[in-house]
Amino acid sequence: MSNSLQLLDWIVLGGYFAILLGIAWWVTRQKNNTTEEYFLAGRNVGWFVIGASIFASNIGSEHVVGLAGTGAESGMPMAHYELHAWIVLLLGWFFLPFYMRSGVFTMPEFLEKRFDGRSRWFLSLFSIAGYVLTKVSVTIYAGGIVVSQLLGIGFLEGAIGIVVVTGAYTIIGGMRAVVYTEAFQTIILLLGAMIITIMGLNAVGGWSELKATAGSDHFNMWRPSSDKQFPWTGMLIGGTIVGIWYWCTDQYIVQRTLAANNIKIGRRGAIFGAYLKLAPIFIFLIPGIIAFALKKKGLITFGKSDEVFPTLVKYLLPAGLKGLVAGGLMAALMSSLASVFNSASTLFTVDIFKKMYPDTPEAKLVRTGRIATGIVVVLGMLWIPIMQKIGGGVLYQYLQSVQAYIAPPITAVFLLGILWKRINAKGAIATLLFGLLMATIRIVCELMYTNGGVLIDGASGPFAQLAIINFAHMAIYMFIACVVVCSVVSLATDKPDFEKIKGLTWGTLSPAQKAEARNSYSKWDVVVSVLLAAIVIGVLIYFRG
Repeated sequence: MSNSLQLLDWIVLGGYFAILLGIAWWVTRQKNNTTEEYFLAGRNVGWFVIGASIFASNIGSEHVVGLAGTGAESGMPMAHYELHAWIVLLLGWFFLPFYMRSGVFTMPEFLEKRFDGRSRWFLSLFSIAGYVLTKVSVTIYAGGIVVSQLLGIGFLEGAIGIVVVTGAYTIIGGMRAVVYTEAFQTIILLLGAMIITIMGLNAVGGWSELKATAGSDHFNMWRPSSDKQFPWTGMLIGGTIVGIWYWCTDQYIVQRTLAANNIKIGRRGAIFGAYLKLAPIFIFLIPGIIAFALKKKGLITFGKSDEVFPTLVKYLLPAGLKGLVAGGLMAALMSSLASVFNSASTLFTVDIFKKMYPDTPEAKLVRTGRIATGIVVVLGMLWIPIMQKIGGGVLYQYLQSVQAYIAPPITAVFLLGILWKRINAKGAIATLLFGLLMATIRIVCELMYTNGGVLIDGASGPFAQLAIINFAHMAIYMFIACVVVCSVVSLATDKPDFEKIKGLTWGTLSPAQKAEARNSYSKWDVVVSVLLAAIVIGVLIYFRG
């Protein structure tokens, strides 16, 4: 079978771009004159579009490239992170009511209402820097690999082309353009990836043959707690800490649910997104294992693990289908980039620019948002050659390890802030700064240790020991330390003004607010949520080795 795209593939790929740009053009003709319209799509988005947007925002090319590569190299352990579907339910059922009740645009804005302006400034600046250095750079690097391998063009040309197209419709259309194009991209992405899984299983000889060829270790999610790469304790507990940060407190994801016009629609969007979140195990991770089995059988070859998914596309699929799957991979790249561009511009405009210039007219704020998006696009493009040099290895694991150090302080502040009304502003900012210090020390030690540098205390001192702790276990230790810091500092200082934070914490809800929360869901919302939790438990049991 030919490795290159044929005429029919180019026609299919051209059709994908034509429909995508048509949707973007239609959306940009809608009103985008106010910050609510531009950044939250007028708070009038339906649950299907919200759920699809949550999924498409999450599934970037780093999943397609990195998760399939991890599946080929290590098997199922990273599925723990993809089973965070139940945490998406936590967003809809627990966190979202507090966010929507506060009427905020951004997560840093919520921290200011719950604590003070210092926490808002910290999270705003920290999030924007994190988006540029991790989400944008990793997505563009992975996208460059996909585009160059599938379309037969240079890495730089492919990556820059996708960034420019995505940046254009994000700048013009804002949040509405992002969520509606993501709804379409979700359909293409799921369809394309399912085809790969089905064709791959057929090529390897079916599910039983796949298990026999790959071996039981590749199908075991539960590695011993002493495992250096994927201890089950770290994957389950540390992964949950990272998951709460990512799914329940990160602007990148939460902004989609804030685009709903009430809690019920936002929650149903989160529930739908949770069901879609189950898909990556079967459409990205399993294909990675399939590639491992096909390589053992001598049917395909690939070098680095990051090349697994593009190799499957090139070698398995006939003309036409290859173009459809290529469109799905483009969708993964473009949807993630669009989301991070829009979220970064929202944070800058609402949390930084508007804070500094509170009397700025709405039209100028929208203009500022467009300019901020353009700046993030340019910064992302500047990162392309850098990522080309430092990329490699198992991309998805790299991203998860970095997130394991970012997540604990933010998770601790949001969780404790909502659950316990006694937590105050001093406790919150102390925790955020302490977490940043811990993360910095860990990353420096890890880089020095892995690159053969000499640590201050030699090969067996505390800094060396800190460097070799598994990244997921490190998330647990950091979270415990952050909870202690937040609690101790809060209890040692003055109580917050409970009247000021009314409705923003569990302990300050009024009877009317509790009644409103009870009336915001139906029995079917409960049933489908319980069913999803049962599916997650079933997957955990099935892949036990």
